[in-house]
Amino acid sequence: MTRLTLRTNPMLDIAPGFSREVDRLLSDIFNRDVFRIADEWVPQVDVAETKDEIIIRAEVPGMTKEDITVTLQDNVLTLRGEKKQEKTEKEVAFHRMERSYGSFVRSFTLPTLVQADKVKATYKDGVLTITLPKAEEVKPKEISVSVN
Repeated sequence: MTRLTLRTNPMLDIAPGFSREVDRLLSDIFNRDVFRIADEWVPQVDVAETKDEIIIRAEVPGMTKEDITVTLQDNVLTLRGEKKQEKTEKEVAFHRMERSYGSFVRSFTLPTLVQADKVKATYKDGVLTITLPKAEEVKPKEISVSVN
């Protein structure tokens, strides 16, 4: 004869919904950006490297190309910009405001030398993509071996 054992969670028996509320609270606490300072807004960035180039992608939704400046100096790439808050009617009462606005500056020391005159920046669907071709002297070169 097989015996079926059911395990129960005493917290769920005591207070239905309590576990759900604790999960929500912990999720709210741990999903916050702990490195964010006050109301400072900084775009999230991915930096990738292939054998030929460095690729940087920054999330800057709601901005135009005029709102963004990209500079390269002494092997440091700097992104500057300002995400402006939309104009709202004076009689609008917000119940929640989670979108961030303001100026930002992000600088990245590149892991290798790049060809500054061939850097390209494109902006599509809220993502700024910067492609930095590596300098010729840092690209791996294959050397053929001759047999004597």
